[in-house]
Amino acid sequence: MKAVYALYDDPNAALRAVNGLRAAGIADRDIAVMTADPIEGHALMAREAHTWMPWVAACGAVVGLVLAVGMLLWGELAWRLDTGGMPVVAWWPNLIIMFELTMLSAILTTVGTLFVTAGIPSRREKLYDAEIADGKILVGVKDPPDTSIASLQQALLAGGGRVKRV
Repeated sequence: MKAVYALYDDPNAALRAVNGLRAAGIADRDIAVMTADPIEGHALMAREAHTWMPWVAACGAVVGLVLAVGMLLWGELAWRLDTGGMPVVAWWPNLIIMFELTMLSAILTTVGTLFVTAGIPSRREKLYDAEIADGKILVGVKDPPDTSIASLQQALLAGGGRVKRV
């Protein structure tokens, strides 16, 4: 893996570097931004705000609810028990099982989506620098074309950081 990146102390400096990379023709999906601490509400992290995870979790919950209702109805109607004139399908006790299976499937879907979106597990090398743990902000491009490395370094220097190549 080859990469060009810079480390910044300030989120505004990192944002200037990201804007410089965009001006150099790098797409947002190819720009890596890493911090040890979340930067809430800053324009630097605005591109990371969109995720499909809530929708996938909701779909998992709906699937779990449908499976729970189907399983309960099938079980109660397949083996009819004499309930003394009461309905065979008892919805109040079934609500507990329906809730639990709905939540279980929503949680499992969320965890699975987290693993997929985070790329866990992965055998590929990741872009990382140990100074991120000390509070630095990494902005870089992984696997850049050889012809654009000089312009990428200039764009990263616009933010005032230390440029590194791997």
